[in-house]
Amino acid sequence: MKIRLHHIFYFVFGLLITSCGKDFLNVEPTNASNAGDAIKAPQDAQVIINGIMRAMTSSDYYGRNFIMYGDAKGGDLTIYSAGRGLDALYTFNHSITTNSYSGYWSQIYFCLLQVNNLIENIEKLKTAGTAEGFDEYEGEALTLRALMYFDLVRLYGKPYNFDKTAWGVPNITSVLKPFDKPLRNTVEENYRQIMADLIKAAPLLSKEVNNSYINYYGNLALQARVNLYMNNPAAALSAAEEIINSGKYTLYTPGNWATSWTSQFGSESIFELVMLTGEADLGSSSLGYYLRRKGDGGGAAAGWFGASDGFLNRLKQDTSDVRWSVMAADELSTTAKPRLGSCYKYSGNTSHVGDKGSQSAVNIKVIRLSEVYLIAAEAALATDKEKAAGYLNAIRKRSPNLAPATAATVTMDMILDERSKELFCEGHRFFDMIRLNKQITFNDEFVGTITTRPKTIDRSYYKIILPISQDEINRNRGLEAQQNPGYN
Repeated sequence: MKIRLHHIFYFVFGLLITSCGKDFLNVEPTNASNAGDAIKAPQDAQVIINGIMRAMTSSDYYGRNFIMYGDAKGGDLTIYSAGRGLDALYTFNHSITTNSYSGYWSQIYFCLLQVNNLIENIEKLKTAGTAEGFDEYEGEALTLRALMYFDLVRLYGKPYNFDKTAWGVPNITSVLKPFDKPLRNTVEENYRQIMADLIKAAPLLSKEVNNSYINYYGNLALQARVNLYMNNPAAALSAAEEIINSGKYTLYTPGNWATSWTSQFGSESIFELVMLTGEADLGSSSLGYYLRRKGDGGGAAAGWFGASDGFLNRLKQDTSDVRWSVMAADELSTTAKPRLGSCYKYSGNTSHVGDKGSQSAVNIKVIRLSEVYLIAAEAALATDKEKAAGYLNAIRKRSPNLAPATAATVTMDMILDERSKELFCEGHRFFDMIRLNKQITFNDEFVGTITTRPKTIDRSYYKIILPISQDEINRNRGLEAQQNPGYN
């Protein structure tokens, strides 16, 4: 495994980039560490890559809010009380001026600014004939850019298989000039750019297992994921099977699944974002604290979100399911009626051991092999039900008392249920439900009537995507005519 000094570089570059403004439409896109003349050797590119990934662990992105978005809106989480934080994700209480969550837009475009600068300068070095040793860094940058655009278009654009002609997000693939005001591309154009970046990047990347950086298999996993969203099951299956058949990664056994959350870079982990104590550590504002039982480990744990009845009923199909090992009593639990609604994946386990000694600086597992198996199962379902059942059963073994799926019994709902149980609190559920055109019914009974959305929604509901915030429109008036329908 290649060793990189990511602890030092994350810290140094993180200090530099987080001290700069994040409004990508209103600043000159250079700073002390991303100016063109700062990239002269491969180690310079490594510093930039490390800084980009440090920025991706912001609370506005993978550090917290992006993961929370995918679960709070998907029906597997609920809130026990209003006013604790991020309620608007659950209640869909969004407008262009209130709870627009514009931090997603500004932080991801800030990351893209750094990525584009790196790619552009590597291309300049290649043109000058001095780019030896840069291929892997260019491949990483292209793959990260694809991931960022995939995340953005899911937040702001309608599902590809619902309306790919709808507005997506601005496709910015070069460093902006001061006062440039790019407009939105279509969802289809965004996905075309995403796939182009992934395909271009793949041959540049190492096949070594190095989970703290995107490698060839991380790229393939993203290709599989994106193709699933684009309704290209053959391409999704091909990419997923190449990862599975490579033997580079292995599924956790039922016996070691629970302890996998207490260590970094396990055998299933294809790509993790490193959360370091004193740097990306969000402390009491971390995912671990947001999902922990109220008051567990101190008053800072406010009990922001917990499992819905629907999710718990799904998990209760097998009381021996290994996924119970990261669940613990929530604030609604009583001795007479235990309710294990608190998720401790991001605390390491229910004893708060973390994955490196901190109960809050726990790495974000962006891509795991178990997801790849579930992608393969879904992608194979239409053409080879026996294969689909086989891939599903590899994950379904985590519920030892459930009957294995067969070619005769395997269904999309069965696969979707397994995705829910396996990927709980990893940011997938809402996007899965919407892309598969499923209804989402919310467990509002604990907090009362929600007036800002119906109890049950589907993808025809306009608030399944976020508005472009008024602040962004004020900076770029052209976006006003491209506002998402319903928010005008």
